[in-house]
Amino acid sequence: MKKYLPSIVSGFGAGVLQIVPILKGLACCLIVPIASYAAVLLHKKANNKTKVDYKTGLVIGLLTGIFAAVFGSFFEIAITFITKQNDVTGSFTQIQQMLSTLPITPALRQEVLDMIAGVNNDIAMYGFSTLYTISIIMNNFIVNTIFGTVGGLVSVKIIDAKENRNME
Repeated sequence: MKKYLPSIVSGFGAGVLQIVPILKGLACCLIVPIASYAAVLLHKKANNKTKVDYKTGLVIGLLTGIFAAVFGSFFEIAITFITKQNDVTGSFTQIQQMLSTLPITPALRQEVLDMIAGVNNDIAMYGFSTLYTISIIMNNFIVNTIFGTVGGLVSVKIIDAKENRNME
């Protein structure tokens, strides 16, 4: 458990910050890599290590991304269920306008619009949409694990560079 705790703590923090409206856009490219960096530092301090290897950094970053995806998805779905509102319901008219400008066939445009309208209606009525839930989970798992892994690898390099600078 001790080896997973830094990833769980950092992943939880990233998952919580992912649902903050202003920070939501920064989750993939800023919050998750910073959480991976924090997890690598926590791992290093918890295990009294002088150096963290790249394999460990990769695993810690991957786990941080996975935990961030789990917590972020859970909180996003729970808040949507409670409030019966989210990004889709708030920007449905803009989505409709955007779809009208895309160079796609009218039949495809209507099918996509009907699907998004169904998601919007399900969320407004019940607070839950299966399609929205699946898309949030898949998106979070793919994006967060990629950026968490990259963040873990870059963190090892940054920590090594700091230690080498301090030794000189």
